[in-house]
Amino acid sequence: MIVRKGRSTVQIERTQSAVSYAILLAFALFVIFPFYWMIVTSFKGETQMRSLVSMFWPSPFVSENYDHLFAKTEFVSWYGNSIIVAVSSTFLATAVGTLGAYALARLKFLGRAFMASTVLITYLVPPSILFIPLSTVVFQYGLFDTPFALILTYPTILIPFSTWLLMGYFKTIPFELEECALIDGASRWQILMKIVLPLAVPGLISAFIFCFTLCWNEFIYALTFLSTTAHKTVPVAIVNEFVDGDIYRWGSLMAGALAGSLPLVILYAFFVEHYVSAMTGAVKE
Repeated sequence: MIVRKGRSTVQIERTQSAVSYAILLAFALFVIFPFYWMIVTSFKGETQMRSLVSMFWPSPFVSENYDHLFAKTEFVSWYGNSIIVAVSSTFLATAVGTLGAYALARLKFLGRAFMASTVLITYLVPPSILFIPLSTVVFQYGLFDTPFALILTYPTILIPFSTWLLMGYFKTIPFELEECALIDGASRWQILMKIVLPLAVPGLISAFIFCFTLCWNEFIYALTFLSTTAHKTVPVAIVNEFVDGDIYRWGSLMAGALAGSLPLVILYAFFVEHYVSAMTGAVKE
C-alpha cells in the first residue's frame, strides 16, 4: 500500500529544511568571518584601515605588511622556535601518554582505578595556575629563556589529556588479540608496538593534533619563561613586536597571525584523510 504525503506535509518538510539550512549558513558565516577579516586586513595599507570603502575588500591589495614581517623582524627565527618547541613537546607528551594509557587500560595492578581518576583530575586543573610553581623550577634548574623551559613544562599539561584520550582507544581494542599474542610468546612491548599502536592510530592522531595545537598557540608559559626576542615563539613575539601600549599595528598583526596559523592549517588538512581512514579501519568490539 503506497501512502502519499499531502501537500501541506511536503510544504512543512521543505520549510523545516530551509530553516535548518539558513541556521547552518548563518553559523558557518559567523565562524568563517574572523578568518576572512584576518586575511583581508593583512593585505590592507594604513590608509585603507581607516577607509570605509576598503572595509571588507582592500583595493588594491598591498604586501607591505608581509614585507615588514619577513624583512624587518625575526619572524623566521620565531617560527623555528615554535616548531622546535611544539614538535618536541608533542612527541614527548604522546610517547609518555601512550605508555601510561596502555598500562592503565590493560595492566592489572593495585591502585589502577585511583591513578586513572587522578589523571583525569590532573587534566582538569587550569594550566594558568601552574606556571607560578613551574617558573620556580625553571629558574632553579637554569632553564629560563631557553626552549627547554617550554619543552619540559608543556608535557605537564599535555600528558594527562593524552593518557586519558588514549585509554579510551586502547579499551576498544579486543583483549583477545593480546591474549593470542601472549600465548604465542610475545612480550608486552611487542604487543604494544605491533598490535595495539597500529590499531590505535585514530587515537594517536587525535592526541598528536591536540598537543601540537596547544603548544603552538600557548601564550602564558611562553611569555613568562622567555625574555629574549630571538628566543620567543610566534604568538608572544607577534604581540610584543606589533603592539606598543595602546597602539596596534593591525595589518602586521593579522599578517603574522595568518602566517603563524599555516602549520595548523596544513596539519589538519593533511591528517583529516588519515584520521577518517584510520577510523574506518579501526577494530571494534
